[in-house]
Amino acid sequence: MKTTSKIVLYSFLLFAGNFGWSQQTTIDSLKRVFKVTKTDTSRVNIYNKLAFEFKESNTDSAFYYATKAEKLSQKIKYHTGLATAAINHGNINIILGNYNEGKKSFKRAQIIFQKLVDDDSNNKSYKNGLARSYASLGVIFSQEGNYYEAIENYEKALSLYIKIDQKSSISKAYNNIGIVYKSRRNNKKAIEYFKKALKIQEEIGEQTLPVTMTNIGVIYFEDNNLSQAYSYYIKAEKLFKTTQNTRGLALLYNYFGDYYIKMKAREKAEIHYKTALDLYESLQNKFGASLALYNLGALYYNQQKYTEAMPLATKSLAYANELQILDQIYHSEKLVSDIYGAQNQPALSLEHFKNYIIARDSLNTMESTRKFDRAEMDFEFQKKEALFLEKNKREHLLLIFSIIGSLLLIGLIFVLINRHQVKRRLTLQKEVAEYEQKALHLQMNPHFVFNCLGSISSFIVQNGTDSALKYLSKFSKLMRLTLEYSKDALIPIDKEIESLQNYLELEQLRFHDKFDFKIQSSERVEFNMGLPPLLIQPFVENAILHGLVPKEGSGTIIVDFDVQNDQLVCTIWDNGIGITKSASIKENSMKAHKSMALEITKKRLEIMEATISKSAQIEIKELEENNIVTGTRVTLRLPKQYIQ
Repeated sequence: MKTTSKIVLYSFLLFAGNFGWSQQTTIDSLKRVFKVTKTDTSRVNIYNKLAFEFKESNTDSAFYYATKAEKLSQKIKYHTGLATAAINHGNINIILGNYNEGKKSFKRAQIIFQKLVDDDSNNKSYKNGLARSYASLGVIFSQEGNYYEAIENYEKALSLYIKIDQKSSISKAYNNIGIVYKSRRNNKKAIEYFKKALKIQEEIGEQTLPVTMTNIGVIYFEDNNLSQAYSYYIKAEKLFKTTQNTRGLALLYNYFGDYYIKMKAREKAEIHYKTALDLYESLQNKFGASLALYNLGALYYNQQKYTEAMPLATKSLAYANELQILDQIYHSEKLVSDIYGAQNQPALSLEHFKNYIIARDSLNTMESTRKFDRAEMDFEFQKKEALFLEKNKREHLLLIFSIIGSLLLIGLIFVLINRHQVKRRLTLQKEVAEYEQKALHLQMNPHFVFNCLGSISSFIVQNGTDSALKYLSKFSKLMRLTLEYSKDALIPIDKEIESLQNYLELEQLRFHDKFDFKIQSSERVEFNMGLPPLLIQPFVENAILHGLVPKEGSGTIIVDFDVQNDQLVCTIWDNGIGITKSASIKENSMKAHKSMALEITKKRLEIMEATISKSAQIEIKELEENNIVTGTRVTLRLPKQYIQ
């Protein structure tokens, strides 16, 4: 079974929102009094009392009377009634699990009561109302697992209760502080506060006494002192039945279920979990119901009753997701995943296991960021000189935090200025690299155009007017493509392929189909990958002029695009005469021509490496087979880049 230390007595925390039990005035008597009441303020007070009485048994009626109190208070400008109605609305939302709405209601109550306290600091009822609103917010934060915020609000409430010497409320504050420490797995500190609460409750006959007894029993249970745990559970059960605290009794039955699981009495555990679930459902308390459903589902799962376990686990998860209870989501997702796994449904099991991992990581993050050093220090004011020490401590902490805050602010300003300077320097470096890249690119454009115009001139002389017109048409298309993308740092690979296709077709016309060509791209090349313009064309040109044209017979050029080891690999292969023979035939011409293209290209690759901090290489290799030259292969390995 899941240990309830993760969801520690959250149902009992609701008592903190209602510090000071109402008198045992029945609903019928309240309605009779209302009929003879003439004063509007008295009517508001009765509406609020009716809302309080109905909250346990009928949330719709409770909401109705709280709304009536709110509207009448607004009409007559009765601030106390308006703030009390807000607290009633908040408590109803806690019961229904609507925590965000509950927070809004309690914060409205805080604002009103704070103004009343500021206007009349001696009025104990105003301070009591303000303390109730703080404590009620603490309830919600505790149920959400936001323990730091819970402590902050409990601290404010406890300070006010001490000032007005309200022992009943002080005992409940001790109880809730103990619950927070219990949630933090600090059992030693938790039981210290629980026993403080128990002492006051026994002294004044407080009706929340079974709450504290249950809390102490839980600690004994987790410390494996089962006999003591059972003893406190039994005492708490008897007292809960006399106080008609259904919600407290429901959670106690969950604890009884855990106890019987540990005692290997599964039938008794099942009975108590079912009883807890019935009680929670009758209260429309989805938070508690989620816990009870999980416990039952886990019990059936361990008994391999997967059909019975699944609807319980999924309903528990649905409630937890609806209320955004991260801890319960974590456990329920794991249980649902395990059940699907046992039912041989691996896809669904994996889906929920992923959700479980997400919830687990969120919980770990939450645990690591919440520190309780300050909370422990703040609660030292509970000694005899509490008020005096608290005032001095707050002033001291404020001074320390002000100094630390100032130092942090200065440090932050320094870091921001430094980051801005570094960012500016890197931006300038990047811009310089980009301008160098563009300058080299611009050098390639006239080089390319010059070579093409030379080809046109030669073609016109050799082939006549009609063929020249066809050649010029293809050349104009190639120039449009080149000019269209010449301003861009990257062009799409499909556009590079289109340009190469046009260029190779031109050269085929010029050299009377002296060679065939093939341009191919593997499926690993993504559609939005890009490369710098005019990076491949010089190598294709060299392959034609210095590899294939001097060759006897026809030749072949293959241009291949692929992705290997997270790099874009561009390969230009020809079966021409090879580098060595070409150099010997036209050494001076080749050297001059090749030097320019290779020098510019290598420089462009160097700048690319510096700009994006990724490797870019070029390899030119003469191919041989049985000591016979079979061609040349140029391989460019470029970093993967994408068109934005």
